[in-house]
Amino acid sequence: MDKIVITGGRKLKGEVAISGAKNSALPIIAASLLSEEESVIENVPDLRDIQTMLRLLRALGAKAQYENGTVTVKPGKNLNPVAPYKLVSTMRASVCVMGPLLARMGQAEVSIPGGCIIGPRPIDLHIKGLEALGAQVEIQHGYVNARAPKKLRGADIFLGGSFGSSVLATGNVMMAAVLAQGKTTIENAACEPEVVDLARFLKKMGAKIIGEGSPILEIEGVKKLRGIRFAVIPDRIEAGTYLFAAAMTGGDVLIKKTEPAHTHAVADKLRQSGVRIDKGKMTLRVRRNGRLKPVDVTTLPYPGFPTDLQAQMMALMSITPGISVITEKIYPDRFMHVSELNRMGSKIFLEGNSAIVHGVKRLSGAPVMASDLRASAALVLAALVAEGTTEVHRVYHLDRGYEKLETKFSFLGASIHRERE
Repeated sequence: MDKIVITGGRKLKGEVAISGAKNSALPIIAASLLSEEESVIENVPDLRDIQTMLRLLRALGAKAQYENGTVTVKPGKNLNPVAPYKLVSTMRASVCVMGPLLARMGQAEVSIPGGCIIGPRPIDLHIKGLEALGAQVEIQHGYVNARAPKKLRGADIFLGGSFGSSVLATGNVMMAAVLAQGKTTIENAACEPEVVDLARFLKKMGAKIIGEGSPILEIEGVKKLRGIRFAVIPDRIEAGTYLFAAAMTGGDVLIKKTEPAHTHAVADKLRQSGVRIDKGKMTLRVRRNGRLKPVDVTTLPYPGFPTDLQAQMMALMSITPGISVITEKIYPDRFMHVSELNRMGSKIFLEGNSAIVHGVKRLSGAPVMASDLRASAALVLAALVAEGTTEVHRVYHLDRGYEKLETKFSFLGASIHRERE
């Protein structure tokens, strides 16, 4: 097991290129199963989750490989409809194969993904949507068994959940609907850029979809889809993480190969906090010269402030004079990073689904434990400004979602390296 060692106090300066979006690449790789033909997917980050998805596709009988940022998938005619527990349990996005398997093979047996440290995330909306399309679904021995004795048929589906729309459920139902007979309308569909990217991929394959990026999706089923070549969008969460890093260290960083339109909510909050952000065609330049100002943040579905940047925002506010309130509306239990930030000298108090952050003058380096992917990133950001040295343990969480993180930060001037435990 590895740890990342960081000595704080250096301003970040230079340029950093953003990798492809993990949360876009995973469902797109799953969607390649909808055609018998080969698909080539470019701008795919080299991450632990990507390799897990490719192992899953190979377990389903597809040929799948990764090389230099490009994934090649050739599903062939027959697929094994069983997605085993050993793989699905390690990555929630594995559930995305359920829709394609059901549409192609008429059945899918997918292990129920477990909860995670940020709280349980049920798949009831996935099941609701697939049942509306005509699937018969049973849960037996820890697996979701979905069967379509007859071909799936289009339907009007409302995908509203306790905390709003669901990105993975929207994608799963959309993937099943593209090969269903007739028209499907999905109301309360997720509007995230990753859902739009999946729709773009499916439309290039030959699917008929209208309304991506809005709460209402209209899908006209087709008989067959073709293999294609496609490039994944940049990762808006990685871009946001580097925005916060530059702001916290008082640096000057040019973020390249990003999509500024996908980070409007984040940039708005950073500007409110006293950070300058200049937008280019595919770039963002972030600078901070003066004193930070406290701001209140509430996480919401896109285009609101993303829950995947809540922990990073908290790291920034922990060194901002004054009091900030961060409210989590997507995953109310997503505060495991609070105790570790407090170990470094932060003053953060929890009240229900809100964190009250009292800014401190300085943080101090300490050994800390990563609890999940985005919490890990927040600890790295805190370490960049802390006095002394910080050791971040359990960095396999980081490897699930950040490509070459320590290398990119090193190029920006950070004192950061990886060691074996």
